[in-house]
Order: sequence, then structure tokens, then C-alpha cells
Amino acid sequence: QVQLVESGGGLVQAGGSLRLSCVVSGTIFSINSMGWYRQAPGRQRELVAVVSSGGVTTYADSVKGRFTISRDNAKKTVYLQMNSLKPEDTAVYYCRAQGLWGQGTQVTVSS
Repeated sequence: QVQLVESGGGLVQAGGSLRLSCVVSGTIFSINSMGWYRQAPGRQRELVAVVSSGGVTTYADSVKGRFTISRDNAKKTVYLQMNSLKPEDTAVYYCRAQGLWGQGTQVTVSS
């Protein structure tokens, strides 16, 4: 059974950094695109960043220049490095791959 297991969320002050990780567990031969989404209270889930199997990245305008998505295919892991965090980045962050969602990890940025 394939599952996505996230880690790395937490509480940080504005201007700080966090790194999220998402491991694809279970037997899987290849992974297509992998991405991060987020959902703030009262808002719809939105795309943050996605990386293709070939390493091509796409970012939401709101995080360009601050967040970096990367993947390690050997470890079946996708990362999200978040720098210069803002209070408006506060949300539950979800990993997505192979049509599956992770359980979510809370990121809270205090002002």
C-alpha cells in the first residue's frame, strides 16, 4: 500500500525558514510529478509548487523566490524549502503524488 508521509512543519517567526519532507512509502516503480499544496482556514486548497519527474518546477506566484521544491528519486522523497516565511503562509501543507494526498503538516508563521 502506497502512502505519503510528511514531516517538518511547525511554528516559526516571520522571516524564518522551515523545510518540509514527504516520503512515498510502499512499493512503487516510478513516481511522476510530486507537489505541495496548502490550505488555510476558510480557504480552498491551493497549489504551492510542483516538480515533474524530469525536475521541471512550477511555483505559485505568492511563493516564487522564497520557496524551493526538490526531489530525491532514490529516496522517493520530495522537499519544500521555505524561506522568508510570512504570516500569510500559515496553513496545513499537503504533499501529493500518484494521485494520493499526505496527511498534512501544520505550518504556523507568527508576526
